[in-house]
Amino acid sequence: MHIESPKKPILKSDKEVFEFLTDLKNFEELMPDSIDKFELINKDRFLFALKGMPEIVLERKEQIANSKLVLGAASNKLPFTLTADIVALSENETEVTLSFVGEFNAMMAMMVKNPITNFIETLSDNLEKI
Repeated sequence: MHIESPKKPILKSDKEVFEFLTDLKNFEELMPDSIDKFELINKDRFLFALKGMPEIVLERKEQIANSKLVLGAASNKLPFTLTADIVALSENETEVTLSFVGEFNAMMAMMVKNPITNFIETLSDNLEKI
C-alpha cells in the first residue's frame, strides 16, 4: 500500500525543515487532535497512539541531510515506512511530500487505508504551521 500526501509548501529553508523533522520530539506538534499518547523513547524512536488505535513505535531508518527522513515501524507485525521528501524551492521556501508504504494483506489494507490517509494528510497540513 502506498499513500502520498500532496506537496506542501513551507516558508522555511530545507535545512530548517530537516532539522525540525529529525528532532523526533517535534512530531508531537504534527500529530492530529485525536492523539491519545506521545512519548519520545530516545533520539531515534518515539511511540504514539491515536484514540481507539493501538500504540505504534516509529524509529529513524534513514536520513539524508536537508532532503529526506525515513521513519519505520519498530515492530515487524505491521511493516511500514513513513518518508518525508524535502525539496528546496528557494532560500526560504521548501516543499515536503510525505509517503507511507506498508506491506499489508488485502483485508488489513482495506481497514487501514482511510485512517492512514487522514493521518498522513494531518501531518502534512500541520507541517505548514512549523
